[in-house]
Amino acid sequence: MNSIKQYLSAILKAYLLFIAILFAFRVLLYGIYFDRLNDISIGHSLLAFIYGLRMDTIAIGFVLIVPAIVLSITPKSLSRFAINFLKYYFLIWLLIFVFIENATIPFFAQYDVRPNYLFVEYLEYPSEVASLMIKDYKVSLLVAFLMMFIVGYLFLKSKLSDFSNAFQAKYAIRILMLLPMLVVLFICIRSSFGHRPANVSDAMYSQNRIINEIAKNSIHSIGYAYYSTKKNSDKLIEKYGKMELEKAYELTSKILNIPNQNHSFNRNVQTHFKNKEQKNIVIFIQESMGAQFVEFSGGEKNLTPNMNSLGKQYLAFTNLYSNGTRSIRGLSGLSAGFLPIAGEGVVKRNKSQNDFFTVASLLKKFGYKSSFIYGGEARFDNMRSWFLGNGFDEVIEQKDYSNPTFVSTWGVSDEDLVVKANEKFKSYYEKGEKFASVMFSSSNHAPFELPNGKITFEPNEPRNSVRNAIKYADFAIGRFFELAKKEPYFKNTVFVVAADHNVRVYGDDIVPVNMFQIPAIIIADNIKPQQYDKLATQPDVLATALDLIGADFTYPILGHSIFSDKKTDVVLMQFNDLYGLRKGDKIAVVGPNLPAKTFEYKNKKLFQISHDKTLEESALAILIVLNDQYNKKLFSTKK
Repeated sequence: MNSIKQYLSAILKAYLLFIAILFAFRVLLYGIYFDRLNDISIGHSLLAFIYGLRMDTIAIGFVLIVPAIVLSITPKSLSRFAINFLKYYFLIWLLIFVFIENATIPFFAQYDVRPNYLFVEYLEYPSEVASLMIKDYKVSLLVAFLMMFIVGYLFLKSKLSDFSNAFQAKYAIRILMLLPMLVVLFICIRSSFGHRPANVSDAMYSQNRIINEIAKNSIHSIGYAYYSTKKNSDKLIEKYGKMELEKAYELTSKILNIPNQNHSFNRNVQTHFKNKEQKNIVIFIQESMGAQFVEFSGGEKNLTPNMNSLGKQYLAFTNLYSNGTRSIRGLSGLSAGFLPIAGEGVVKRNKSQNDFFTVASLLKKFGYKSSFIYGGEARFDNMRSWFLGNGFDEVIEQKDYSNPTFVSTWGVSDEDLVVKANEKFKSYYEKGEKFASVMFSSSNHAPFELPNGKITFEPNEPRNSVRNAIKYADFAIGRFFELAKKEPYFKNTVFVVAADHNVRVYGDDIVPVNMFQIPAIIIADNIKPQQYDKLATQPDVLATALDLIGADFTYPILGHSIFSDKKTDVVLMQFNDLYGLRKGDKIAVVGPNLPAKTFEYKNKKLFQISHDKTLEESALAILIVLNDQYNKKLFSTKK
């Protein structure tokens, strides 16, 4: 009996040590965000610690597998080696846990969630992330390393790092304990006796999204995101629910008001602006420009004077919503007219690296030259490969700027970008070439490094702030049109200025709908000044811009021109692994291994209402169809 106790105490003390650390950080998060829990009772919010214990146990269970095996199978003659191995094995994991929990604080502050697939994606770009961390998170890094040092030192000096007592247990007893211990750990990791093991959705017990995030475990969330999003994207759709493919296409076709022809959405679209000479098209995508910064979309009056002025002179979208919270979702929405697929975005997926529809592949048949113009390194988010593989003739990136006026962590300044783009468009015109181009800004990105002498920095806030970055982005927009209007290509070009997503999508709702709102403008000489106030999405912007070119097209864009009577008031929004399908003021929300729910959007808040079965089924149907379109390479003008 004593041998069993010695064996179990070694495993138990390690488990309790990790639990204590995770509990302390959960208390810290609870305190930081307590003011955002005012819509739930104290008792309800404290359940986060019960659900959190379950999530923590799953993560710790994985860590304890190796020690359980070592403690069981190592003979006493090798115990010294095993004791040292376990000491440093646990030390490494302790430091990892402490670092990740420290990283959770600034990550939560930035993205309003615990570390998830975004955390994994950014690790693919160590140089950019390292530069960002050093410039913007010095204090957080210092605190993390100091805490790691203290915890590591105390662990090594305490009896918690001594596992010698476990080896006093009889070898036969330890061997016999291996199987029961592995069974216990398996139960801990699976944390369910049901058909499916527990996952992050099991922490989502409340209508308050913040308390659900507090209940999660960061390491478990990262691991789950890596497995689901990075390694298993093709199978992720199965977790949202099942539906016959024909029914999915029928529902999707109906709600998007796009005919389905043998699982293809390619259709002939007649222009409303017939023109013998087709216009060029330039899509200037703004990094993280939310509606709250622009007057015509309900935001500030004076922060973005160039956007406001252009919005009054041309076509402004005042009720536009992004499809996601990451640039790759906005890029595919605005340059390809695709909606956000479950899992990793199509810009980074293997099967969409060629023969995937884009504005460039469409216009290539009409003799257009095309380019993607970016100020940073285009390898980021796989943009270079995706654009070049899908119809774009050229990618211009940071290395192609000979003497930039300012360089930040993320590349050359937006002013350098627009000057370069203007020169490129002039060269197209001089050669008599029609052109299609996508520009992508980068200055409005943390750590918000901005050049001197371009804007008047906002008083009473840091120079490297979001509002100053937005102000500089607006300056660059103004600079671009100042240059373009002097050139002959301007009158024969349709320009789009639209955001990829909001600067920071946060809120207490399960899907914070108001933070998906973004501004967009279309500048062309054949449209009257107007504001489009009806609900719209990024593929609608692309379809509208193509309408203004003046030619009839055949394309699979999952949206409509605002000048078409087929235009619908439907938006699909992706928030982490949740999807909200909005039709009017009703929103159906679906998620992996979660029951669908219906909400009413009122006063910028979601209020749960009775199930709208058709809308909920349509949300699932669209996800299934998008997955099918990707897997079978159906989103192409070739199909």
